[in-house]
Amino acid sequence: MINQDTICAVSTAPGVGGIAVIRVSGPEAIAICNTIFVPRTAGKDLLSQKAYTLRYGSIRRGEELIDEVLVALFRAPHSFTGEDTVEITCHGSVYIQQQIMQLLIESGCRSALPGEYTQRAFMNGKMDLSQAEAVADLIASTSAGQHRLALNQMRGGFSHELKNLREQLLHITSLMELELDFSDHEELEFADRSELSTLAAHIETVISRLANSFSVGNAIKNGIPVAIIGETNAGKSTLLNVLLNEDKAIVSDIHGTTRDVIEDTVNIGGITFRFIDTAGIRETHDAIESIGIERTFQKLDQADIVLWMIDAVDADQQIAQLSEKILPRSEGKQLILVFNKADLLADNRFKPAGLPDNVQSIFISAKKREHIDELQDLLIQAAHIPSLSSNDIIVTNIRHYEALTHALESIHRVQEGLSANLSGDFISQDLRECIFHLSDIIGEVTTDQVLGNIFERFCIGK
Repeated sequence: MINQDTICAVSTAPGVGGIAVIRVSGPEAIAICNTIFVPRTAGKDLLSQKAYTLRYGSIRRGEELIDEVLVALFRAPHSFTGEDTVEITCHGSVYIQQQIMQLLIESGCRSALPGEYTQRAFMNGKMDLSQAEAVADLIASTSAGQHRLALNQMRGGFSHELKNLREQLLHITSLMELELDFSDHEELEFADRSELSTLAAHIETVISRLANSFSVGNAIKNGIPVAIIGETNAGKSTLLNVLLNEDKAIVSDIHGTTRDVIEDTVNIGGITFRFIDTAGIRETHDAIESIGIERTFQKLDQADIVLWMIDAVDADQQIAQLSEKILPRSEGKQLILVFNKADLLADNRFKPAGLPDNVQSIFISAKKREHIDELQDLLIQAAHIPSLSSNDIIVTNIRHYEALTHALESIHRVQEGLSANLSGDFISQDLRECIFHLSDIIGEVTTDQVLGNIFERFCIGK
């Protein structure tokens, strides 16, 4: 049905603004809109209207006025989808939007599927698949980092890098396969092995850099998981509420109030953190609380940063009781000891002995919101997010990461084959596999099933 039907959808969120945009795209987009649009001033209708122009008029059902609108016209192939496209800007009333949509469908349109506009842009060669996926990331971006990465990918920075790699791989493959064509003449060698090894090493370096960037990209895109753990009544829920600036978690003096994990995200210094408030760790015979404590350790294992909340008044005892449970699970993570209720101490400058040297600590009062800014600074440092420029290429998509991983395996086999002086047909096969996986990212070999999985996650109207 792609490139045949004329589709329509409301491209703006309903009920959140004074105006709305209805997008119509397809071979009959202009003709259909022309049947329901009446220009304010006499003159040419939409069929003869120039591209990239606005027209003021009204949408009518016969003599009935639906709304006064602005109509923007884009002619193929110079539009987002590569098709004739009309965008109707009307008032934001849900009733008005419904009436215009109904008129369009009665006149020959059908409702667009999720992501169908962007899918048509991909199918019509207006963008490759990685750029199309970046459209969804751009819409979903909630921080400066997410916005910058999505915008760079949508502009083709990632695609350009992949296409350069693909051209280099095709050059190697063509030389290898040329040798195979003249296999009867063993004295002929079109591909210098040392030169190919150097080129393969360069390609391996670039693919490794892209694949390794995924850890940073995933953190920027999905948020850095931060587990808040500790004994009951250490102030974990109070700290979560302070960081989120809302009463998300129930705060009580009763032990064991939090029995399940509570998650929410907040932007700190341009970085998205995903905070996880967990059940307090203690010995208990309560079955439900025990399940909550088990989930606490599961979330600790999944976190990149661990905030170990400790009641500063009873710090030595709490550290002694939980060190064996927390420290081994925190290896390889950023562990920060947060001594809460520091306002009750005469001196809060001590650091308990026996802790690893790389463990940071801070004294705060979550209840009085003291030293929260300093804690946020520690979180930003622990995130290890490098400063990014508009030209940085960072992988944020798990599908891209998996394809790069497979491509890396293939190029490693190429290097091993060159080192072992294997026959060119074996090396050529691994080269083709590497090209296949890189091409899969930008959509040159992607199956319909993969396309369906990608675009069905888009919002309707985009």
